[in-house]
Amino acid sequence: MFESKYSKVLTVVLIVVIIAILGLLGFLAFSFYNNYVTKNDAAAFVDDFKGEVNADENTQVGDANTTNNGENPLDQIQSTGTGSGNSNERPTFKGFGVVGAIEIPKTNCEYPILDSDAMSPKGLETAVIFQWGAGINQVGNSVIVGHNYRNGMFFSNNKRLNAGDKIYVTDNAGTTLTYTIYDKFETTVSDTSFYQRDTAGKPEITLSTCTDDSSARLIILARVE
Repeated sequence: MFESKYSKVLTVVLIVVIIAILGLLGFLAFSFYNNYVTKNDAAAFVDDFKGEVNADENTQVGDANTTNNGENPLDQIQSTGTGSGNSNERPTFKGFGVVGAIEIPKTNCEYPILDSDAMSPKGLETAVIFQWGAGINQVGNSVIVGHNYRNGMFFSNNKRLNAGDKIYVTDNAGTTLTYTIYDKFETTVSDTSFYQRDTAGKPEITLSTCTDDSSARLIILARVE
């Protein structure tokens, strides 16, 4: 009698454990699939975006700073504060306005940069966002924020970046600038003291994300040489 009840309890426990394991595996599979789709959608959009704004294919990421007509963009850029570069065109990605695209080869980061209007939980789950500053590829500092999901998405791997690593940013006007990282540090979530800084008349970017334990912000500073 006792053994029969004990056997039934073990069976119930075993069933519960199996259901829990299947649920966990299902959740992990869905999470992996969702991450895969998000990253691939973003990469495909960036490729299309660069093809559209550089229809003559004269701008190649990884080369020296160029515009789509081969000229030096530093001779043309102006500080607009809009985040959109020099173009009035505003493409969209999953319902959000796009002001540019960012590529970081070292971390396999390739995402559209959403307009600051996208600053919301949904926007931050979609891509990285222009938060504040002069404007994408404009003279001055531009702050770009992205989630750290600790799974390789968005700015999760920014901790692997170091001084000297390259970041490529293309704006809506078809200008691709090469930024070189020159500083990396952690600070508090509320610290914005480094937002406004002297950039010596050149474009700079600030990449901001959470640390792995979410206790602080990991900051990357990069500038056009």
